[in-house]
Amino acid sequence: MSPRAAAFASALCGAAGLAQAALWGYVDGNGVAHFAPQQIDSRYSLVLGDDGAPAAPAPKVPGKITASSSLLTWLEIAPEVKRLQPWVREAAQRHGVDAELLTALIAVESGFDAKAVSAKGAVGLMQLMPTTAQRYLKPLDGGPDLVERLAEPRTNILVGARLMADLIKRHRRIDLALAAWSAGEGAVRRSGGQIPPFDETRAHVHQVLELYWALLQRAQSRDTQGMRLHR
Repeated sequence: MSPRAAAFASALCGAAGLAQAALWGYVDGNGVAHFAPQQIDSRYSLVLGDDGAPAAPAPKVPGKITASSSLLTWLEIAPEVKRLQPWVREAAQRHGVDAELLTALIAVESGFDAKAVSAKGAVGLMQLMPTTAQRYLKPLDGGPDLVERLAEPRTNILVGARLMADLIKRHRRIDLALAAWSAGEGAVRRSGGQIPPFDETRAHVHQVLELYWALLQRAQSRDTQGMRLHR
């Protein structure tokens, strides 16, 4: 959980008379933060210790951008991020996916590096596999090949947004859509429609949701339904 969320949670603890107690929390698939004075189940991680100090950050995922707290300021000022925002907003509006979710996914997947190519061949800002993306791109006679087209930022974002919209529609939950994005839909099916028990997949889902929620918090004031305190 980001320090911004932790600070908000700490203020909530004080208001609820829970100061100086441990605070546990998680962000669910709908972007709602849940807090409790004890670990209710395995979804909850420690946000604040018994002394009121913030908990240590979660482990990093190899090859992934982490720590939403350090990303938020960078996302506000980085020229490469600002340059891409019109295409992010276009994709969000066209495919019905929050711009904040797309921004979080791009940040975690590639750190806004349009030239990123993974060891497995995932391409561009949203790290799209050509075999997956080809269902959304019609062949162009005599034009650039599929990988070249996916390396083009606007195309990459539009295709990625459409893929995410389809995953959300099929799985009906953002966290499961992100798990399918990371590990594949087959892995989600084999896990009984739940997030697969892979450390990298679980961390990826958590990181994107954490940053997504933090970006929503920054973009608009959340009402009381956006945060739930469990006793």
